[in-house]
Amino acid sequence: MSLPTLPPLREVIARHGLSASKALGQNFLFDEQLLDRIAAIPGPLEGEQVYEVGPGPGGLTRALLRAGAKVTAVERDRRCLPALEDLSDAFPGQLRVIEGDAMKIDPFHEIGEPFHIASNLPYNVGTALAVGWLSGEEWPPAWKSLTLMFQREVADRIVAKPGTDAYGRLAILAQWRCEARIAMPVHRSAFTPPPKVMSAVIHIVPAVQPEGVRMATLEGLTAAAFGQRRKMLRQSLKGVPSALEAMDQVGISAERRPETLDIQEWVELARLLETVR
Repeated sequence: MSLPTLPPLREVIARHGLSASKALGQNFLFDEQLLDRIAAIPGPLEGEQVYEVGPGPGGLTRALLRAGAKVTAVERDRRCLPALEDLSDAFPGQLRVIEGDAMKIDPFHEIGEPFHIASNLPYNVGTALAVGWLSGEEWPPAWKSLTLMFQREVADRIVAKPGTDAYGRLAILAQWRCEARIAMPVHRSAFTPPPKVMSAVIHIVPAVQPEGVRMATLEGLTAAAFGQRRKMLRQSLKGVPSALEAMDQVGISAERRPETLDIQEWVELARLLETVR
């Protein structure tokens, strides 16, 4: 099947009088080859359901549609809706656009079957959305993969290793039952307008969840520890019931600081707290 011929994204922007909104955390990507590379990260998308947040004028959206995906896109900026409607007309039956706030939308409720999430996330809500997708108690999740653009600093925190300055709650959340990697760095000059920082595309896929551990327990434990990350664990975890006793049982010194514990040690600690409670 031949693909429709689409106007360059810069023409789309000009025709619809669009400009990136700082208040909405928007930065537009116009490089079609770069967008096609991002759309290829999840793997073959022919016939696959994809959920996209903040499509804006539809740069990544058109790349996903070209790859054969069925896209459900959530956009709160109604200025962008006419451009997305043009895309829907060009790819009949492949694109559904929801006008609304992605922070208030359950993608599984909207799509009703397993899906990939691919998005150049708005900077102001990107981390909160990702944490929400990673935090569900049900596992495996409804999503098959996450392909997400972040500021490079956030991307580094997601894939960080123990003992590094970037390692913290976000790394543990992303890695204790997922595989996370930086799939592609993206230079600030690729965006219009250019942000002040570099970016990167993260790819996350679900893995097997360790038995006997609930997300809520792990979240509470790491929140207490990394909320005072410069303090020793005996100080930061003293308010968590049974945490100090559990550390003693698994052989973790209370003199250590939270960033020195690897993910398996956090999992073991959370598992023991489950049994104690």
